[in-house]
Amino acid sequence: MKTLLILLFLFSNAVLAERQPATVVRVIDGDTIKISAPWVPAPLKPEISIRVSGVDTPEHAGIAQCDLEAQRADKATEFTQGLITHAKKIEVTYTQWDKYGGRILGEVWVDDKALSEQLIAAHLARAYHGEKKQGWCHGQD
Repeated sequence: MKTLLILLFLFSNAVLAERQPATVVRVIDGDTIKISAPWVPAPLKPEISIRVSGVDTPEHAGIAQCDLEAQRADKATEFTQGLITHAKKIEVTYTQWDKYGGRILGEVWVDDKALSEQLIAAHLARAYHGEKKQGWCHGQD
């Protein structure tokens, strides 16, 4: 219970409204990163996954509906990894817990540019706001 209260305090509206510096531990896929979270109390692992809100990228093999989707997922992941690797500054803006409870929705800012916008501009993601997702297996976007 104490851990839950601490996490709720950390994600109060004041914290949600501001960009927070972040250290990326790893890129999970095109629209999800894992950041260092030393403020998370033990025995929890001091890391948190951030799912970029407002976008959907293709899923990797195993979850992908076709080979084309898996290939697109690899490109999106490589794109995000490249941005993160070469970034001088990474920040996150927390929005809310995602619907599955294991990640936090938010925006990732890479050198003051929104990752969501960069993924969409590179045709590696689509805008997504909770509606039914479109497939990635037909045609080229």
